[in-house]
Parts: sequence; C-alpha cells; structure tokens
Amino acid sequence: MRQLPLADPGVPDHRSPARYLWWVARGQKATLAGGMAFGVLAMGAQALVPAVLGKAIDQGIAAGDLDKLLLWSGVLFGVGVLQALAGIMRHRFVVANWLSGAYRTVQVVTRKAADLGATLPKQLATGEVVSVGSSDLAYIGNLLEVSGRFAGAVVTFFVVAVILLSSSTLLGLIVLIGVPLMVFGLGPMLRPLHARQSAQREAVSELNSLGSDIVAGLRVLRGIGGEDSFSRRYRRESQQVRTAGVKVARIQSLLDAAQVLLPGIFTVVVVGLGAHFALRGELTPGSLVAFYGYATFLVLPLRTATEAAEKLMRGLVAAGRVNRVLALTSDVVNPARPVQLPTAGDLVDPVSGIRARNGLLTAIVSAEPDRAAELADRLGRYDDASEVRYGGVTLASATRADVRARILVSDTGSQLFTGTLRQELDPDHRRTDDELMTAIRTASAEDVLVALTDGLDSIVEEKGRSFSGGQRQRLVLVRALLADPSVLVLVEPTSAVDAHTEARIADRLREHRAGRSTVVLTSSPLLLDRVDEVIFVAAGRVVAVGKHRELLGTAPQYRTTVTRQTEDEEVSA
Repeated sequence: MRQLPLADPGVPDHRSPARYLWWVARGQKATLAGGMAFGVLAMGAQALVPAVLGKAIDQGIAAGDLDKLLLWSGVLFGVGVLQALAGIMRHRFVVANWLSGAYRTVQVVTRKAADLGATLPKQLATGEVVSVGSSDLAYIGNLLEVSGRFAGAVVTFFVVAVILLSSSTLLGLIVLIGVPLMVFGLGPMLRPLHARQSAQREAVSELNSLGSDIVAGLRVLRGIGGEDSFSRRYRRESQQVRTAGVKVARIQSLLDAAQVLLPGIFTVVVVGLGAHFALRGELTPGSLVAFYGYATFLVLPLRTATEAAEKLMRGLVAAGRVNRVLALTSDVVNPARPVQLPTAGDLVDPVSGIRARNGLLTAIVSAEPDRAAELADRLGRYDDASEVRYGGVTLASATRADVRARILVSDTGSQLFTGTLRQELDPDHRRTDDELMTAIRTASAEDVLVALTDGLDSIVEEKGRSFSGGQRQRLVLVRALLADPSVLVLVEPTSAVDAHTEARIADRLREHRAGRSTVVLTSSPLLLDRVDEVIFVAAGRVVAVGKHRELLGTAPQYRTTVTRQTEDEEVSA
C-alpha cells in the first residue's frame, strides 16, 4: 500500500552483471578509494618489515653497532604502528564498502519490487527474491570488501619485487614471474567454480520458493492431509541443493588446497635459493632473513588475489540474479504525457458496463466468483489494457501514482507485516488516535484491540499469524479505511467473519464512507441489503442494476448467485 522511504540509490545499470557491479562501485567511489589507499598503506608497511629486520641484523647485530640496532628497532616500531593504524582505517572503510554495496542492492531491489507490485509474483518466484535478500547481497558486499586488500596485494607485490631485484636479480625475477604464474595456474578452477555456484544458486532459489509455498499453505495442507507429500518433495529438492553444494565444495577445496600448496612450494624455492646464495657469500645474513620474510609474506598477496577472484565469481553470479529482478517490467506503465485525474467522479468500465456512481456505496456481484478479482484489477488499473474512466478521464492516461492516490483496491491477498499495530494500520502516521479508533469501530475490530496487551503499540507478527482469519481481515479493512481514498474498492471484505459482525460492518461502512465512493465486490446478502446500488455482472457484462431486494424478485440468475441455490432447489422451494 505504500513505497518504502529509502534513500534514492539511483538507477542501476542491469544490462550485464559486470555493469551492475560497476554501477555499485561507482556509487561509492570515495569509500572504495579510501579502503584501497589504506589497504596499500597497511600491506605496504607489512612488506617493509622484512627489509627493516634485515637492516637491523646486518648493520646492528652483525656489525655490533648498538646505535644502528636501536635506530632500526625504532623504525620497526614505527612501521608496526603505521601498519596497525592503517589496518584499523582499512577495516573501517571495507566494512563501509560492504554495508553500502549490500544495502544499496537491497534498496534497488525493494524499490523495483514496490514498483512492480502485483506484477512481481506473476513473473518471479518468491524464493528468487528471498535469495537476493538472504545471500546475493552478501556476495556483492564481499566483493567490495576485498577490494581494499586486493589493491594492497597488487601494489606490495611490485614493491617486494623491486626490493628483491635490488638485492638479487635472480631471486627478484623468480618472485616477479613466479607469483603471477601461480595466480594464473589457479585460473582454470575459477570457470567451473562459477558454473557450479550458479547451479547451486538456482537450486537454493527453487528450495526457498517451495519452502515459502509450504509455509503459506500449511493450514490447507493439514486440512487435506498433504503434509507427507510436500515433505517428501521438500526432502528431494533439499537433497538436490546438498548435491549442488557438494559439487561447489569439491572444487572449492581444490582451490583452497592450491592456495596453500603453491605458495608453500614457492616459499621453499625462494628460501632455498637464498640460503644457497648466502653460503656463497652473495647474500648477507640480514638479506637472507629478509628474503625468507618476503617469501613468507608473499603468501598473503597470493591468497588475497585468489580470494578476490573467487569473490568476483560469486559477485557476478549474485549480480546476475539481481539483474533478473531489475530487468522485469510492470504490467502497468506510465503514459508519455499523463493527465491529472479529477478529485471526484463516476468510476466507469466500458468493457463490462459497470458504473459506480460518485459518493455511493455500490456492490458488484459476479455470477462467476473467479472473475471478481479481474473486475477489481480493472477498476484499480492493475490491468493496463483497462479502459476504465474516473470522472471522464481514462485511468490509462494518468500516472500509476495518481491512480493509486485516488483509487485503493483492498483484496483478499492483502497482508499484515511485522511491526506495531499502529504502524501497520497507519504506516505514514497521518491519523490521530481518535481516527484510528473510529476506523477500528467501523471494521468491528474492537475485540482484537482489547485482546492485545499493549493495544495499538502491540507487536504484529509476520503476516499477522497470531490473529485469526477474521481478525486479520478486519484489520486489513481498518488500514484501507484509514487510507481514505476517493474510491475504495473492497473484495469480499467480510468473508471470514460471522453474520453478526458482518451486519455491524455493513451498517457502519455506509456511515464511515458517506460522501465518498465505495465499491464492494461481494455476494453476501447482509452487505448487499445495505448498499445504495447493486450491479450484477454475468459473463463479464452488466445484466442488472438495482436494489438487492428488487433484483431478488426480477433477476433469477442474481437470486441463484446470491442465495447459492440450484434451479431444482428454487423450484422445490
């Protein structure tokens, strides 16, 4: 019923996963640059530690010079402090990058979902959207998080290579050539990893959809004894997810093992050559210690590079899923040159012949109950092919926002969300307590409020599951009444309440909506007897208009629909 008040994240580029990731990164250039800068500084300081140790050994310990030893010890302390401070700042920036990237993704997906409205469940499974919010945003955030450390790894690799070249050309070349070769050696594992991660993501999405369906229809399943059937299906699909996860884990384990094995071999080679040169007198003891330190240190940039490649693969998969949501288009689009709707007028559907006159309480009865939702969709412009007019202006010529502000459709699929009852009934906090209580009385929901310990400040559980079906229906009606639109379209608003409550709601609804148009799609005699006008629709066309009691006597098909009698039962009566 409303769009979430999120900060505007801009319009994402969803033509490809890489373009989407670039759009996310471009939107947080400052924090990305800060994370990279401090990443370079922190890892650069760490890279200087072996060099400083080598100098302290050669010029201080080996030479027996205490002043030099103290000097280089002080330099080592300063480098350690710099590394610590830069590491703290890097961590702050990368956490900000993670949060910004992940939740900007939440923003754009939420805005898209709100924009699509009723179109979303028609084009995408619930599990797909749930997976975006539960896992994909984390993968995008992880990719942005590793960017600072990856920048530091790349820069320090070249810094170390230059330092080693200045000490030993051979060892420097081994480092300069060997490390990239090891990174490229891990490359062949990344493509199958990407494919298997995509397959696992699909399986998880399907399982989430199935789980959502089971939870939503649990009461029905219990009623028809279908728990075992769905339980078997869920177990079967969960095993498919497990199998897909094992396939990812197999190649992931190989990648993790290679990240340990290859740097280990490289360290042994560099240290062995360094020891050989030291024995020949070509390297000083300090230089040998420095070489060992660098060989050990280079494991970190190598692991960081492979980690970045892995997170890039996962980020591309996640961005592809996000793009699937962003690429969807609504069934209802805004016209190129919109027209402003009037503040009042008749609501007319030329296709069916329905005319809900301004300021009246009108009931629409459909001989085919399944078509009631279609009629409501047309009247509220949830069907863009609709030619419905309001005050003489075609709804298709106005913006969706203008139509939604004038015409509110509250159907049987309306839900309550988590939050306080006050927030659920009045999301924009525009109504006073007196107005809230008036709407609650109109919907005959006083008993719901009395049963709650904290009244309007009580917490509503997800989908209002702590309420009965009738209580939820009445609270949804309260929310619709508080929205106070020019035209309120209600679909079976009293189908889950008892006859006495339904009669009270019918009497009070007329008074509450006096002077404003209200359309009720129902076949309830209690409601029909209290409206200003009844419109009977059969085969998609209006066949009779009048008062409820009049139509009972003059329209046999109407009488059959409302009383739910067969022709044989009517004859016998």
